[in-house]
Amino acid sequence: MSRWEIRIAIALIGAVFAGGMMSSAQAAPVKAVVEVSAVEALATLAVKGRAPKTGYARSEFGQTWADVDRNGCDTRNDILKRDLTEVLFKEKTRNCVVLSGILVDRYSGETINFVRGNITSMEVQIDHVVAMSNSWQTGAFKLTLAQRTALANDPMNLFAVKGRLNSQKGDGDAATWLPPLKKFRCAYVAQQVAVKAKYSLWVTAPEKEAMVRILTACPKQLLPTS
Repeated sequence: MSRWEIRIAIALIGAVFAGGMMSSAQAAPVKAVVEVSAVEALATLAVKGRAPKTGYARSEFGQTWADVDRNGCDTRNDILKRDLTEVLFKEKTRNCVVLSGILVDRYSGETINFVRGNITSMEVQIDHVVAMSNSWQTGAFKLTLAQRTALANDPMNLFAVKGRLNSQKGDGDAATWLPPLKKFRCAYVAQQVAVKAKYSLWVTAPEKEAMVRILTACPKQLLPTS
């Protein structure tokens, strides 16, 4: 697959700029190009040093857990609803507020019982696969507020995970933090590549080296589409 075809496929997987997805007319000529390996997509990402953290703040990514898809539920609850099983909702919230559920954690393989509460909610947190601080320093500072809000609330960039691992990761990239569950590392790195490609972010040299090392063990790992 040529570099041009890879870029077109990435655009089809997740075009979000200038008002949203490509039109059907734009997509029609390249509908067949839908499968891209994570290795191929990684090769299209620019490699640069980290930009300064100057100007970074959570507010630069819009309202925390906004309802960007306008389904009446905030993003945090949308992700809990997606990633947990045996979900129990708070009454009279139109199945929006998750009270409890069971998480099989992608990062550790552990099964965690989630119970909503001031302290217990911290047991399950929502991880930004590409951390917001990392995204800021690898190109998100150039995006509009609307684009950064989309990035912060994009389901492709969000996993419900074990809270302590999310805290441990911080704003680390693939060079400084990987999930302890080794069999999930290929999928994790592929997810990061997908997000960075979707939002035109770059990778640092150490980050790319770490990604290549992981993906070498799984060269057929596809770029996720969701």
